[in-house]
Amino acid sequence: MRVDTGKYPEGVDPVRVKRLKLLSKVATFTCILMYVSYIPEIIANFSGNPIQPLVAMINATLWTFYGWTKTYKDWPIIISNMPGILFGLVTFITVFIH
Repeated sequence: MRVDTGKYPEGVDPVRVKRLKLLSKVATFTCILMYVSYIPEIIANFSGNPIQPLVAMINATLWTFYGWTKTYKDWPIIISNMPGILFGLVTFITVFIH
């Protein structure tokens, strides 16, 4: 039997909420690591292809916009995709600097 603490609406399993919060933190962390791994790509990309970082930047921008415009801001999506915008843009620009 479940004890109602008043913290969650009727029918919402607090254990599931706790697991989803943990999953969102792990997914946010790994997504940020993925984008931070662009740093060596930025350094090596002085004569590279601009398409991949441009598409990565557009994708991160779309996901950030999606997270921002939801009824309730989806902070894990917003936070995890902000580095993608920054690093995708910097990588894209480095192609044209060299």
